[in-house]
Amino acid sequence: MIPVNQDLIVNAVEKVSKSVVNIASVRAVHDQLFRIFPVEGVGSGVIIDERCHVLTNNHVVDEAKRLKITLTDGRMFNGKVTGTDETTDLAVIKLDSTETLPFVAMGNSDDLKIGQIVIAIGNPFGLTGGPTVTAGIVSSLNRKIQFENGVLELIQTDAAINPGNSGGPLVDTNGEVIAINTAKMPYAHGIGFAVPTNIAKTVMIELIQNGKVISRPWIGISYVKITRQLAQYYRLPTIKGVLIAQVESHSPADDAGLRKGDIIEAVDGRRIDDSTEISLNVRKKTVTDSLTMTINRYGRRFEVPIQLQPRP
Repeated sequence: MIPVNQDLIVNAVEKVSKSVVNIASVRAVHDQLFRIFPVEGVGSGVIIDERCHVLTNNHVVDEAKRLKITLTDGRMFNGKVTGTDETTDLAVIKLDSTETLPFVAMGNSDDLKIGQIVIAIGNPFGLTGGPTVTAGIVSSLNRKIQFENGVLELIQTDAAINPGNSGGPLVDTNGEVIAINTAKMPYAHGIGFAVPTNIAKTVMIELIQNGKVISRPWIGISYVKITRQLAQYYRLPTIKGVLIAQVESHSPADDAGLRKGDIIEAVDGRRIDDSTEISLNVRKKTVTDSLTMTINRYGRRFEVPIQLQPRP
């Protein structure tokens, strides 16, 4: 049992719950005889702005022909998919409403700490009387999960996240959304995963503006993890970090002066221990952002600022 002031959880839920919605979807499925059957799905989402955009999971709305959105007070709206992103399993829906509905405050997921209390909120049944709530702690902050389209760095929590809660918000005790729950990993018994808001924010902006993510940031390098054997063979000055194997011509890395054989030890002051951490750090940025790499070149350490560009 988590020793905590219950009012913190109650107040956080009251602050966010009116913005949490139920998403009922209908998609067409073909059987072996090519007959079409309607299949209903269910999930959750959260209203993120005054224009009635809802942030949810991509797998909740994938291939949906119709969307019906229900608020916790029982009001129902039609919904239309604004944009989806398979890479992060995020999607944005636009509610068919002329009035301003309650929306949430998006927090800073980089401020999270392991052991911090978090609350998973969903609306899996679309019933009046409030949402479904589970509470727990942050178990891990940088859990790397392999998806079909690459590796995604997720928040792991022991707050129960079931398929009906998928797409709903994970909030802190201040009532700020710090991640979007996802139940896409069927093997995760007793474990919940959520997409951090600092990834979700950049994705949802592009989905609202463009319908898809068209400008993922890019630095233009390939790299490998340094092992003890690799360091001995090439007489590297350290076994920490990742080794740059190639720098693409006219890329942001090339413009910044990075070279093949440089060792990346940190990004924005955060130590790099695995090659996947480079792309995960870049994915949190937009194409207008920059980042700073700590480079070890033949034993000499220095900082290199890199201006990101859209992936060609």
